[in-house]
Amino acid sequence: MNFNSKATSLAWPQLSKIILAMKLTAIIIIAALTNVSAKSYSQVVTLHQKNTTVEKVLRSIEKQTGYHFLYDKKDVSNTGGINVEVSNASLADALDQCFKDQPLTYKIFQETIVVKKKDAAAITAPAAFKVQGTVSDDKGPLPGVSVRVKGSNVGVVTDVNGKYTLNTPDGNGTLVFSFVGYVTQEVPIANKTQLDVKLVESPKALSEVVVVGYGTQKRVDLTGSVGSVSGKQLQDRPAINVEQELAGKIAGVNVSTNSGAPGGETKIRIRGYSSINAATDPLYVVDGVVWTAGGAALNPNDIETIDVLKDASSTAIYGTRGANGVILVTTKRGKKGGSVSYDAYGSISYMAKELPVLNSKQFLSVEDQSYANIPKYDPAGWAAGKYTDDNPVKIRTALIGKLFDSNLNPLYDVDWQKATTRTAYSQNHNVTFTGGTDNLNYGLFLNYADDEGIILNSYQKRYNARLTIDNQVKPWLKVGATLNYNSSEQRTADDGTGGNNIPRMLIEMVPFIPIRYPDGSYGKRTDYPNLEGGDNPVAQANEIHNLYRKRIFSGNGYLNINLAPGLEFRSTLGVTTQANYNPHYQTGLVGGATVDQSNSSASINEYNDTFWQWENHFTYNKTFNKVHSLNVVVGTERQSFNELSVGASTSGLSDDYFGFYNLGTGSVPGIPTSNYYAWQIQSFFGRINYGYKDKYLLTLTGREDGSSRFGPQKKYGFFPSAALAWRVSQEDFLKDNQTISDLKLRFSYGLTGNSEIGQYRSQANLISGSTVVGGTGTVIDTGSPGNPDLQWEKNSEFNFGVAFGLFNNRLNVDADAYYKKTKALLLNAPIPETSGYSSVYKNIGSLENKGIEVTINSVNVKTQDFSWNTTFNISFLKNKILHLGEANDDIFLAPTFLSQFNLLRVGQPASVFYGYKVLGTWGTAEATEAAKYGKLPGDLKIQDTNGDGKITVDDKQILGKSTPSGYGTFTNTFRYKNLDLGIELQFNYGNQIMNLTRHSGQDRTGQANSYATVLNAWTPDHQNTSIAQDRPAYVYYQTEIYSTKVESGNFIRGRNVTLGYTFPDNMVKKIKLSRLRVYAQGQNLFLITKYTGYDPETSTYNSSSNFTQGIQFYDYPKPRTFLLGVNASF
Repeated sequence: MNFNSKATSLAWPQLSKIILAMKLTAIIIIAALTNVSAKSYSQVVTLHQKNTTVEKVLRSIEKQTGYHFLYDKKDVSNTGGINVEVSNASLADALDQCFKDQPLTYKIFQETIVVKKKDAAAITAPAAFKVQGTVSDDKGPLPGVSVRVKGSNVGVVTDVNGKYTLNTPDGNGTLVFSFVGYVTQEVPIANKTQLDVKLVESPKALSEVVVVGYGTQKRVDLTGSVGSVSGKQLQDRPAINVEQELAGKIAGVNVSTNSGAPGGETKIRIRGYSSINAATDPLYVVDGVVWTAGGAALNPNDIETIDVLKDASSTAIYGTRGANGVILVTTKRGKKGGSVSYDAYGSISYMAKELPVLNSKQFLSVEDQSYANIPKYDPAGWAAGKYTDDNPVKIRTALIGKLFDSNLNPLYDVDWQKATTRTAYSQNHNVTFTGGTDNLNYGLFLNYADDEGIILNSYQKRYNARLTIDNQVKPWLKVGATLNYNSSEQRTADDGTGGNNIPRMLIEMVPFIPIRYPDGSYGKRTDYPNLEGGDNPVAQANEIHNLYRKRIFSGNGYLNINLAPGLEFRSTLGVTTQANYNPHYQTGLVGGATVDQSNSSASINEYNDTFWQWENHFTYNKTFNKVHSLNVVVGTERQSFNELSVGASTSGLSDDYFGFYNLGTGSVPGIPTSNYYAWQIQSFFGRINYGYKDKYLLTLTGREDGSSRFGPQKKYGFFPSAALAWRVSQEDFLKDNQTISDLKLRFSYGLTGNSEIGQYRSQANLISGSTVVGGTGTVIDTGSPGNPDLQWEKNSEFNFGVAFGLFNNRLNVDADAYYKKTKALLLNAPIPETSGYSSVYKNIGSLENKGIEVTINSVNVKTQDFSWNTTFNISFLKNKILHLGEANDDIFLAPTFLSQFNLLRVGQPASVFYGYKVLGTWGTAEATEAAKYGKLPGDLKIQDTNGDGKITVDDKQILGKSTPSGYGTFTNTFRYKNLDLGIELQFNYGNQIMNLTRHSGQDRTGQANSYATVLNAWTPDHQNTSIAQDRPAYVYYQTEIYSTKVESGNFIRGRNVTLGYTFPDNMVKKIKLSRLRVYAQGQNLFLITKYTGYDPETSTYNSSSNFTQGIQFYDYPKPRTFLLGVNASF
């Protein structure tokens, strides 16, 4: 292969280097792929075999060509001796000679040759008509093309040279030629014995359209990194919201479901973390309008496509709101004609895993042993009689008849995980009506979803209605509108991390207290002394009502005017209003030592917000001299948001009947609260796309944003980007290449900003208080000083990408490498106390993210009746803190209730776990050495990191990191005639989990139930363990973070398996349907992990924080789900 090079001076020296690098990369890739081609399609065979066996000939061919044979040994061994004499013959000719006069035939699939017996009919009754030929495209012969006789099962596949030979019943039939990525052709035989066919690439494959900011582009013309998901892909894996649907679909998009609860929080991170104190959630844009309600409020069945903008060159058009990536959602709309569709599923869910905890006898045994160990750990207190009233025998004796029999055996043994969970039944129904004419289209989309949780009384219900209309009023004028209403209600069971967190009490509630006593009253934690924490979880699930009700109304309209050929003006106005209503009440049956209305409480918090956006832009699209293509977008946009929140509470309800509907019935009213905030953004943007001969592509983007969140001199920021792409496969030296179907190189650089820094941080704030000196009352005080110099957090990103297709696009690979640096991070910096404040927010930090993303799609097998497709994506990510202010001091993030362990440190990944490393436990033979550290045999042995002979905070070390090094999915789809089978695996590795549940479940003996692992605690007879000797928590309460609480977050999950059947058209038409498919699916079928909790994917401690991913503290168990569904169209 020859390359002609010519020196050309460039205006930008850096651009010259970039283009040179892209050319060198192309040369390397082409050389590598061409070598593959030489191996696969340039084979010749030489055979000189006399009176030998078929097996020996096949082995000789295998050695010469590298092809592999599959056959039944019994079929081959029953053949007679054969004679083969060929020299430098093609593989097909050699095989034909080998099987001449033999009862065998063969088929070639890629580099595998399948040998099988000839059909009896083929042996005894030769067909009446023989037709042969060659199938090719613009580049030459096409191997693997399906050639079949229309209306029959007679068919073959073209060989490596594109040739086929087919025996047909007669010469009057029609041959059907089909191949992935090409238009299927039907050619009449017309008694011809030679039929050569030239296939044409599918226009759809050449012109797949991708939504980008303020417009669309052909995928082949993209210069940035954009991932896409079709509506069909979403429909194949049903979920109640878009966030869960996106999981595993796109490389570089990390979706973690932090709770198994209905409507549980989901975190989406695109290419890592880009901020510490500003928001890191991606921006949602639905039909061109910013969507402030989040992905959880979007119905997947309403969606036509999702396009995710990942690199800065793609997101820069969104300026300050594009720093964390952009998710563009295009919804379904009406179509010409009329159709009705119904999509529904019903499911059952149950606990996928129970955690081993102590039963009643085990708990009491451990408590006895712990009490017996008190003299060892507090001899002075023991001698003084400090623990006399804590004697378990004394306590249990007083409870004979209630909790214990006369022999002090427990009367009850409750498995709280079973008692508080259930088999949940859920349903989801979608009905769609679409219709229209040449000029007017409409669509009505309705949804009802009822999602039960596996914890008693937890649920989410949702009602959604959407109406669309599009009207081509004049040839030059088109208008349209969308109205959407969404209503949802969620009852939660896992709010907070305290005693009212039901998943916590599944573990902590002791088993010898009953769900209810014989008189019907609830068993309570306070029925047994010294217990700490929450209450009976069944009682909590029944008597605590914590609801989240949300009403969303949104509408948008657009106006399209064709001003001149190639010039278009579009104006879009969108409004979204949300009413978020959080009522809560707790009856007097829980919350105290006795049943009393003083335990009851009620509250209502309401958040009402309004967002509107008005956007106007011009688009100019023109091709000059058939080689220069130009697309220009310029526009302006204004966004406005405001929110008003109010809250009221009371306690001591006169009667539980009123719940939260009449707060006036409470005897102890709380102080009402309210809050208001607002912000606005004014923007100007532009983008130029230039292409030369569809081979050399350039994109330049710029946006200027002004935000009310910043000080007077810092309100505006400009965010540019540039991207280059080279479609190497369009070059003359590759057009006829048999292996490389497509090859494109991309390079981009861009700058984006982050304005999501919170409210009014650039201004001094006033706050209200409720205490004055010498009394109580309402006062006004200063809150924070404000910083008028606050500015945007800035993300600069380099991206290099390569996309190529091989073997007529049967194998497609899309890979990106990126480096993203965030500067001017918003941090809380200390200031002199003489100012009256301790700190103020400043732009003084920086961090980096770098990674590689790879997506591979392959068509492994494609025949008339059977296909097998594979999709594999993997993302590698590394991030690092570069700067944390002038002194680069460590920053500890929440939570800190045990100790400061969630650490940001310069040179380390963002959010690492910090604490003491446990080496085991001190043995009796090490008593003297243990004493040097103030420890006894049976205590934890902590690593003396600095070797100074004592354990201090200086011995703490980094124990793990919360962000994964890699994650991805592996999906296989099989189709046989009308059956389809999809299998999806998810994997994650390289991160750790801070399992805080092990603190409460292992370090609080006598105060709560424990993991069964405490049965492995240190004893004089069992010293090889990392679990300290039992002692009551009220004697020695371990409040530090140890390495024993840090576990591997690696896992492989069987995310889902789907089996479906699509009924034949001739069958469904008889019942007036146009399509009918039924399917069954299993979700979360298995989990391979060393993590000891419910699920390593969860993040339950303050899951709204940027850096609490991987911190687990009593999570709502993720269920295993089985569902049956139907898709029907009329």
